[in-house]
Amino acid sequence: MTRACVIGWPVTHSRSPLIHGYWLKKYGIEGAYEKVPVKPDEVVGFLRSLRDHGFAGCNVTLPYKETAYAVATRKEAAARAVGAANTLWYEGDDLVADNTDAEGFMNHLRASATRLFLRNSAVSILGAGGAARAIAYSFLQAGVEEVRVFNRTRDRADQLVHHFGSRVKPFDWNERASRSRDVSVLVNATTLGMNGAEWLDMDVSTLRKDCVVADIVYVPLETPLLMAARARGLTAVDGLGMLMHQAVPGFERWFGVRPEVTDELRTLLVADIEGASPC
Repeated sequence: MTRACVIGWPVTHSRSPLIHGYWLKKYGIEGAYEKVPVKPDEVVGFLRSLRDHGFAGCNVTLPYKETAYAVATRKEAAARAVGAANTLWYEGDDLVADNTDAEGFMNHLRASATRLFLRNSAVSILGAGGAARAIAYSFLQAGVEEVRVFNRTRDRADQLVHHFGSRVKPFDWNERASRSRDVSVLVNATTLGMNGAEWLDMDVSTLRKDCVVADIVYVPLETPLLMAARARGLTAVDGLGMLMHQAVPGFERWFGVRPEVTDELRTLLVADIEGASPC
């Protein structure tokens, strides 16, 4: 029986087992997907002996994505571009690392905003952490002309320019509204708006009428940013789809079937989120 897992510290919040468990059942695969809490001083050893623990691979959540990238003996292009990995599997004796956040974000964005035109456009990203880096990479791969990054600490936004080049433009946090008036997509890649976190103050009144507003936060599903966008008649894209779509490549690597993201799976996750206690 093939086994895979998700590791993190903590890892109790992860909904990956719900996603992969649904697919295992749907496709009649004899396999298992588990949550494994791994302490910070044990993560390198655990990853290096993943096969000895009986796993064909794993997902990696915070705070271990950069460690997973470093431990892997082979890196896919997306992982190299982002400098972090969230999906690992074996090919022969090689532990291969990939970052599927970029693919997951873009697949969900295109599925949710069917009239989206990215080539030669400008987009805005709020935040400059690991998720923002993956999303910036996905936009650059899609042919966006300019990725504008706004972060509360300017030097972190500057780092993305050094990493990706001149098509990424860093700006101060207080410029996020004025510099986003002409963008085709605005993405919140911070934790602002998440249950228990500070609210994101973002004026959407001056955005283009065809601007797509996306939020990677999925607890709650309807963040203040998305509510404001919908109230103005803009296309709003929540973070739950990114979570589902980023899981697809790993499942295919471990279990040999490329799974489908369905409304039934989304309904299952929504019920779990709404049934959970507020943070």
